[in-house]
Amino acid sequence: MSDHALSSGARWGGVSSAEFALAVGGFGIGTGEFAIMGLLPQVADDMLVSVPYAGHVISAYAIGVVVGAPLIAVMAARYSRHSVLLALMGLFAAGNLASAIAGNFGLLVAARFLAGLPHGAYFGVAALVAAGMVAPHQRARAIGRVMMGLTVATLVGTPLAAWFGQALGWRAAFGIVGVISVMTVILTWFYVPKDRANPAASPLKELGALGKSQVWLTLGICAIGCGGMFAVFSYITPALTDVAGVPLASVPLMLSVFGAGMILGNVVGSRLADWALLPAIGIALVFNLAAYVLFYFTMTTPWMAVINILLIGGGFAVVPGIQTRLMDVAGEAQTLAAALSHSAFNLANALGAWLGGLSIAAGYGWTSTGLVGAIMAAAGISIFLVSVLLDGNRVPAQASR
Repeated sequence: MSDHALSSGARWGGVSSAEFALAVGGFGIGTGEFAIMGLLPQVADDMLVSVPYAGHVISAYAIGVVVGAPLIAVMAARYSRHSVLLALMGLFAAGNLASAIAGNFGLLVAARFLAGLPHGAYFGVAALVAAGMVAPHQRARAIGRVMMGLTVATLVGTPLAAWFGQALGWRAAFGIVGVISVMTVILTWFYVPKDRANPAASPLKELGALGKSQVWLTLGICAIGCGGMFAVFSYITPALTDVAGVPLASVPLMLSVFGAGMILGNVVGSRLADWALLPAIGIALVFNLAAYVLFYFTMTTPWMAVINILLIGGGFAVVPGIQTRLMDVAGEAQTLAAALSHSAFNLANALGAWLGGLSIAAGYGWTSTGLVGAIMAAAGISIFLVSVLLDGNRVPAQASR
């Protein structure tokens, strides 16, 4: 076990105080990313813009994630991970508090871009820190416990922030996320082990990850293979109401089922990845393909809708394995590779939503997104198989972990 594991603090139910601190940060990021989606009409009214135009605040955040993850990871190579985590969460707090007080729409867009910058790098560095505090065969579960904050945000944080936003105004939602971020800074300072900067690390070595084919293949699995979740989920409300016959008032409950599926997938996926990493990724991808096909053919009643949404949320099981796989194939470029996985996940979001929208616009119906998701999952499986084949003699060693 690493030296960090000896100083990771108290444990509650298998979760260390350090992992809890990192998970609180993930909870804040997840809440801040998704809460705005339910508050766009309020933002539009307050800022005197149309709802579609107000959607630019979501795009600004996503662009911040994609740009910030690799840029910050490379710049932070020379610094201790403890210091980097403090700086990243401080930046996220600043972005959300600035969003809460933005005086015009342009400033709000800029603030959301600022808040998005540390997103990917935070999760990447947090995953590395969590993995470094446990034995090698427990890495994926440690990463899963950190990612639990993000999955719980979809179940609890986002609905609560949206409720506060509706009751007190949309600015209150960003203010709450800002407070959670400041709490994370405090928790990180006291509970996350303080490390020393690696004198051998450098931006050039981090950029070396971009020259590794396995890094690109793993990122491709994430960007394409995970896109099906967003192809389906982006248009889940009309599929629920118009196809499955779910009352509009019950849609929030259905969305909570999706969050529960993500939590379950995160727990199961991380355990599978510690048991056998490559098989776990392959199993999760095949599971996703089957879930999307089932969605297309059986989304006909409210009860089947509950089952389908739970299974689709469970597709999050692939994420801990992909994050762990990137650590294995990145060599000395650990920080950049870990951060890039979240850029790839946001690319999956954009790609899945776009392709799902094309299918609906072409007249194939709300559930056609399930077939789009199945095609993307199949493409992810193909990339995964190429990665396994290129791995050669390393496969048995990794699969037996």
